[in-house]
Amino acid sequence: MDKRIVESWERNAVPWIRAVREHEIESRRLVTDRAVVDAVVRLSPATVLDLGCGEGWLARELATRGVAVVGIDVVPDLVDAADAMGGGEFRILSYEQIVQGELDVRVDVVVCNFSLIGYRIVDDLVATIPLLLNDGGSLVIQTLHSIAACGELPYRDGWREGSWAGFSDDFRDPAPWYFRTLESWVSTLESSGFGNVEVVEPVFPGTGEPASLILIGSEAQKRDSVS
Repeated sequence: MDKRIVESWERNAVPWIRAVREHEIESRRLVTDRAVVDAVVRLSPATVLDLGCGEGWLARELATRGVAVVGIDVVPDLVDAADAMGGGEFRILSYEQIVQGELDVRVDVVVCNFSLIGYRIVDDLVATIPLLLNDGGSLVIQTLHSIAACGELPYRDGWREGSWAGFSDDFRDPAPWYFRTLESWVSTLESSGFGNVEVVEPVFPGTGEPASLILIGSEAQKRDSVS
């Protein structure tokens, strides 16, 4: 399943770049882009690692605020697009490579903006992130809201079929994604050494319905190794 996620993003990189840069995604335009920027900026980082950076919009936004950003993505077309626009240092690297210790950076904040949709590799990656943080560093995750995204299916962890509903016809073969309850998300962070997990629930203006879920794990406890 995790392999299918990467393959889907490789196939859909070009329409995704256009959708982001032309502000075609309503939830991002109305709520979630601003929400993740605000969550990162209020931590006052000098350095940020953007895991699953896509075409680099978040790095460019943070760069305007004087933050030095390293962006990582496994899809070459996305990294090339990010690099062409500037705003940070961008590298092609998989989550598996990061877990294996192939990323040589230390930052104040690691941010994962809608980029943690797999299963075991996500657990392994979150467990590795404390080793990428400076003392007192934080992890910021923005993801689908556990209640809103559950739909009519049982509220328990498990794989779900993806969808490009609401996107242009240029998108195809949606990636599967691993649904996690709020309890599961918090447990994943706490078991990886993050204390004081803060939960933020951005809502749509007007309706008040949840647009996303933001988790902020602070006071990462460094470890010499990660099992």
